[in-house]
Amino acid sequence: MLVDLRVVEREYLLAITRALTAELDIKDVLNIIVRASVELVAGRAGIIALAEPSRERFRVVAVAGISADLLKHFTPLLQGLPYSEGGEQEAIEALTERLKVVAQEADMGLTHVMRLPMQIGQEVIGMVYVFRSGGQAFHNRDRHLLMSFADQAAIAVKNAQLYQAVIAEKTRLNAILEQSADGVMILDPQLHITVFNKVLSRMTGWTADEALQQHHQDVIHWRSLKTEIDLEKAMETGWPLPGSAHLYVEGDLQRADGTTIALGITYAPLLDQQGQMTNIIANVRDLTRYREEEALQKTFISVVSHELKTPVSIIKGYASTLNRADAKWPWEVQTEYLSVIEEEADQLTDLIDNLLDASRLQSGTFELQLRDDVDIVALAKSMARKFSSQTEKHEFVVQFPPDFPLANGDERRLTQVFNNLVSNAIKYSPQGGQITLSGQMVNERMTISVRDEGIGIAEEDRPRIFQKFSRLDNALSRKTEGTGLGLFLTKAIVEAHGGRIWFDNNQKLASVRGETGEQTGTTFTFTLPDNEEIT
Repeated sequence: MLVDLRVVEREYLLAITRALTAELDIKDVLNIIVRASVELVAGRAGIIALAEPSRERFRVVAVAGISADLLKHFTPLLQGLPYSEGGEQEAIEALTERLKVVAQEADMGLTHVMRLPMQIGQEVIGMVYVFRSGGQAFHNRDRHLLMSFADQAAIAVKNAQLYQAVIAEKTRLNAILEQSADGVMILDPQLHITVFNKVLSRMTGWTADEALQQHHQDVIHWRSLKTEIDLEKAMETGWPLPGSAHLYVEGDLQRADGTTIALGITYAPLLDQQGQMTNIIANVRDLTRYREEEALQKTFISVVSHELKTPVSIIKGYASTLNRADAKWPWEVQTEYLSVIEEEADQLTDLIDNLLDASRLQSGTFELQLRDDVDIVALAKSMARKFSSQTEKHEFVVQFPPDFPLANGDERRLTQVFNNLVSNAIKYSPQGGQITLSGQMVNERMTISVRDEGIGIAEEDRPRIFQKFSRLDNALSRKTEGTGLGLFLTKAIVEAHGGRIWFDNNQKLASVRGETGEQTGTTFTFTLPDNEEIT
């Protein structure tokens, strides 16, 4: 009879072990273990508590034979009883005493408890608690039987935890790939695509479903290259060689819809211990903004070279004329020539100051000299007087309420803002017209506007207006001088004061004035704090 019982127990253990080895879901593994533990020793209920090394405690993760509303009564069994190797017997007595209290509170009639560790070597995975009711206590045979099962259970739990960790890590890596600001693509050794993130989909126009398992060359099709070779040609020449650097390829890629995009791709080979390539990880970067910045830089160098050369040439020409030994110039001529030299020198100084300000903005050293009594109305009137002497085609109007407050700001920088906005208004209204400098209080903020009756701003130019080195792309702008720094610096100065700047075309200007034509004009508006605001 005893032999038959042992055969049944062994077959039962084998059946449970098979079930455990076939299961990787941690919850299902724990439920199998706790139910089997109770059944193996004819128990009434069971609990599994897994170790949390970071907290030096155990946490209940699975139960059998205990309803959810009664589980709270079993918490005292675990409190103050951390597991220590070889201390099982010492804990049993304390557990038994606690169980009496728990049994009364839970009203389940539980009288005995057995506590066994699930461990692999010296590592404790968790603890198994099995409870009995009635007068039959646990014997050594019960302990040995459950111990033989606990060892297998520990391995099953560890495997399930490792599998869960792998899944969690895979999920984390997938999330990193999808949230990456750059495109990411992973290739197998035959150059078939195995990973293709969302950013790369936006760049190329290929969805991940369309790109996966496609050959690299079918998706990454270069219209033109800026580097010498692409990936396929590099591999034909033996890349990657042991210890070789990453491969960088740059050019214009043909997107799925036939358009092109400027991309730079860095290919990194992933090698195994034998030096065989298992994957290629490609990091893809959109170079469109870089190319635009590069083009702006080239334009800037060209424009600045011209802008610097013009006043220098004029200064040199007038100075050389005055310095001729064979001429005696009348005082009036000398005064006129010296005035031109002074004016061109001032223009040269302004240009250099703008370049220095742009450099300070780039390096983060741009600073304001704030005062709390800057008279904006006086600045506007001064600017109107200055420019009215330089043009006969424009009429200047200054409109501010009599109680317009003083501003908290840098007077020299705010003069620079007015100067840039008014000079632009003149430049882009070559036919003349009215230029209005006005101000009002809106939502307790000072709001100042400069309005012209010029050519307006085309819709396609709007995003670039405040960009560094940017100029309008029209026939008028190509005839006018300028570095493309004025509005960039104007925006920076206003924002440094805690304000903001924007612009709108005056769409209704022509109809209001009863005129026809394309001169709608533009209004630039910016806000400033008054002298009671803290900056």
